[in-house]
Amino acid sequence: MSRVAASGTAGLPTLAGARARGTPIVMLTAYDHPSGRVAAEAGVDVVLVGDSAAMTVLGHTTTRAITLDELLMLTRAVRRAVTSIPVVGDLPFGTYEESDALAVATARRFMEGGLCDAVKLEGARDMLPRVRAIIDAGMPVVGHVGLLPQSVTSSDGYRAQGRDADQAVQIIRDAEALAAAGCSALVVEAVPAEVASLLSSRVEVPVIGIGAGASTHGQVLVYHDLLGLGEGRVARFVRQYAHGHRDQVEAVRRWADDVRTGRFPAGAETYGIAAEVMAEVHARLD
Repeated sequence: MSRVAASGTAGLPTLAGARARGTPIVMLTAYDHPSGRVAAEAGVDVVLVGDSAAMTVLGHTTTRAITLDELLMLTRAVRRAVTSIPVVGDLPFGTYEESDALAVATARRFMEGGLCDAVKLEGARDMLPRVRAIIDAGMPVVGHVGLLPQSVTSSDGYRAQGRDADQAVQIIRDAEALAAAGCSALVVEAVPAEVASLLSSRVEVPVIGIGAGASTHGQVLVYHDLLGLGEGRVARFVRQYAHGHRDQVEAVRRWADDVRTGRFPAGAETYGIAAEVMAEVHARLD
């Protein structure tokens, strides 16, 4: 059985090192300064500014709707909070597929000024020339196989991939091709655990799973899913560690009730002024 190595593993040395040590990699998405602070303070290994912001932050039904300028704005906010661990930027739909030149130009915008340490794009086959062009221009790339959210056009299109032999083989071949092209790491999404395990054993770059079982070299989840801030159906692979939306709604409801009943603000939440100063104010006004 062949194993596919990549020349780009040095692009994200902390991830390559974690794989070599057998230390599971923790990747979390972040979309703004507060979520970037949470990720950094919690001690994750790498932050992905995902195009999933289209859904989690901007309220769209697919990831395809976010623009390059919107995602760059969010990435800058995350970078201000995340200074000591790698940040990976998602290349949005429509900003890299057309040509190598477009892919390189878009990647440069994410990399300029240390904004990102690598960029991520979806797919293999037709996208392999884009991957090579970006890497040849000196920018590390993270590949993405399995479920490709940018190929989904409606909310009911998010389904597991690789559940028949043809699909499973193609996903593994795509991963091998991306690794051989020089990707520094791979994300594999929504595939059977056995397929992801076989894939991980056949490439020599870190493989980070989302809905891909426990045998990958790391895991990634969406910030809003992990903290219970999302809406609608929760994917099978999500484990919620908090009830953020419910708790925030309850907190705002309690505050609104305190305002309406006169309990807020209390004395401790107001500023004072010396009596003689207030007397002078009245005198001047009178």
